[in-house]
Amino acid sequence: MTYVVTDNCIACKYTDCVEVCPVDCFYEGENMLVIHPDECIDCGVCEPECPADAIRPDTEPDMEKWVEFNRKYSEAWPVIITKKDQLPDAEERDGEQGKLEKYFSEAPGEGG
Repeated sequence: MTYVVTDNCIACKYTDCVEVCPVDCFYEGENMLVIHPDECIDCGVCEPECPADAIRPDTEPDMEKWVEFNRKYSEAWPVIITKKDQLPDAEERDGEQGKLEKYFSEAPGEGG
């Protein structure tokens, strides 16, 4: 089992989760984070830290697409281990539907 980041992270990018991760398996894109599913040790400490409820276990229904999504971008984006400020419109975008189609960017973040 692994945890994955889902579309509610897009355009919010809260980073509370990265500081509690014992194996540094979070990777940063321009406007979201992902978890490398092969590095995650399934400890679950990140899930309650996410204000946007964007981190989910892969055992929930229809998570396979998110496992592959997280794997793809974690192999392209830099690792992030330090908390940063969320994106400016995070509170407004939290819970918005259709964020993958509207806002997702494949560009890497700065990492750190």
